[in-house]
Amino acid sequence: MIRCARDEVNATRFFRWIMNYRSVDHNIMLHPPTLEAWTKGSDPERDIAVLMSGGVDSSVTALLLRDAGWNVLGITMKIPVAENCDAKRSCCGLEAGYVARDLGIAHYYLDVREAFHKLVIDPFRRDYARGRTPSPCVDCNTLFKFGLVWDFLEEQFGIKNLATGHYARVVHSDDEAYLMRGDDHSRDQSYFLYGIPRQRLPWFHLPLGTLSKDEVRKLARKAKLPVARRQDSMELCFAAEGDYRAALDSQPAKGPILDADGNVIGEHDGIANYTVGQRKGVGIAAGKPVYVIRVSAADNSITVGTREQVETRDVSAEEANNLISELARAGQILYGKIRSQGEPCKCLLTLADGHNISVRFDEVQFAPTAGQRLVLYDEHDRVVAGGVIVTADS
Repeated sequence: MIRCARDEVNATRFFRWIMNYRSVDHNIMLHPPTLEAWTKGSDPERDIAVLMSGGVDSSVTALLLRDAGWNVLGITMKIPVAENCDAKRSCCGLEAGYVARDLGIAHYYLDVREAFHKLVIDPFRRDYARGRTPSPCVDCNTLFKFGLVWDFLEEQFGIKNLATGHYARVVHSDDEAYLMRGDDHSRDQSYFLYGIPRQRLPWFHLPLGTLSKDEVRKLARKAKLPVARRQDSMELCFAAEGDYRAALDSQPAKGPILDADGNVIGEHDGIANYTVGQRKGVGIAAGKPVYVIRVSAADNSITVGTREQVETRDVSAEEANNLISELARAGQILYGKIRSQGEPCKCLLTLADGHNISVRFDEVQFAPTAGQRLVLYDEHDRVVAGGVIVTADS
């Protein structure tokens, strides 16, 4: 096995939040080739690594690139299953190897379990313990796919180009590369990709960005790929696609439910079970709809109130990544999303100070939540910037 010890994640050095892990030894282990070893092509610019999970999207990505004349290397990350989760339900199985065999491309498994635990699972747990609602899929993309793994592949194979099966686009214009929403807005995943370093966009490839899910499945069936009918992954991979609560390192402690005036009106089952804006499952019979308006780790409490108390026009984020710096300036009219679903809403960028951004939306937004992401787009669907949402309580 080839080992790679990383003292820092070069590709994401500009993130303040990754500096906490600069002293961590990030071990990555490359297993022997699944079938035949990969060899460089005659044109290094046409060598490309495809991150293959074994699902239909990444499999069709590899298919499309192979058919377009790329020299494809398939890479599957071996991701850990958190303690207390059903390891038999892990998402990273043998399917990717079978697809690579059928496509006639080289394929390797890459063991990132140790680093993944330190950089994704542990922060995921800490955020829930702090009363925040994390976005581990964004962290996985940023830290692993665009950081550790891409660095490793460049060093070990000399490959600059990387592709994934996300529904988003990279568009080249005037010698610049831009991350954009996918043509099928109902499937768009650009929200999860904003953390890619700007300098890597020219070598990032998203072949599914102009396709719908139905079109992707049709291509898989036509090519007789063994994963053509595989269901989409809907939950966290490291929770074995089960309930995220199973991935927490301890059972959350019960605590008080408070009203907006601070009076105790009930008992909750642990703050990790609640998020700002939640209505169902709160367990309070108030005679009218109540929503979680605050989650406090300091006193292990949740506070409930009216919908209006979780609505706001002003949203701030820290640890921002700017992909179009000339547009990430105060006074710009942009379009923002505070969660992955839904259309971006018009907003004014009121603050753009290094890694901190703030916006004022034209319309009130429901329940911006600490730990989730604010992602900003321009009028052409290009990703301008994104960051981690912060609130007065976080």
